[in-house]
Amino acid sequence: MSDIDVIDRLLGIAPGSALDRIRATRTEARAQAQASYRALFNPDDMAGIAQQERLAVAAFVVGLHGQSAVTEHYAGALAAAGATPALADAVAAAAKAATGQGPYGSYPAGPLSVEDQPGATWRVDGRIAPILGPRLTAAFEHMHLLILHPRDAGPTALQALLDAGWTTTDVVTLSQIAAFLAFQVRVVAGLGALATRL
Repeated sequence: MSDIDVIDRLLGIAPGSALDRIRATRTEARAQAQASYRALFNPDDMAGIAQQERLAVAAFVVGLHGQSAVTEHYAGALAAAGATPALADAVAAAAKAATGQGPYGSYPAGPLSVEDQPGATWRVDGRIAPILGPRLTAAFEHMHLLILHPRDAGPTALQALLDAGWTTTDVVTLSQIAAFLAFQVRVVAGLGALATRL
């Protein structure tokens, strides 16, 4: 994977451009965002999560966020990491099928109950699951909970990941990937909107 600043690349930020100058006012934030990207998707030690799994989860998650430029980036990275066309197609199909508005779920009875929003719990299609395998199937269903059903992501959901072969350390890394991508998608969307006003 290239170590060129991924946010700059996603937005086509050229050195010396207005967006480059804006990002340069937050040098540490810029460096840490890239360091997080590197640590999650191209670490020296992949530990229990293969790079293809990391990138497949990322492509699915950003697909749920509906940010096409970021989705294309991770889909391309997944292909470059050696994913089969069948796996790449399965990831894209899963993201398309799982897309929703959210956040869904219910709060415990109380003042926040007015924000309850019903929504079906998503499961990977039975035709796609064999291509993804049990680990990615469980990971995708968990990512869907984190992004669109955050109020429903409880101990039962975590146990499903463990049952599929993820370790507790893996689960932490998956959560870090989801959190980082939520940040990255928002930064790209925000800077992209800002670029239209410069």
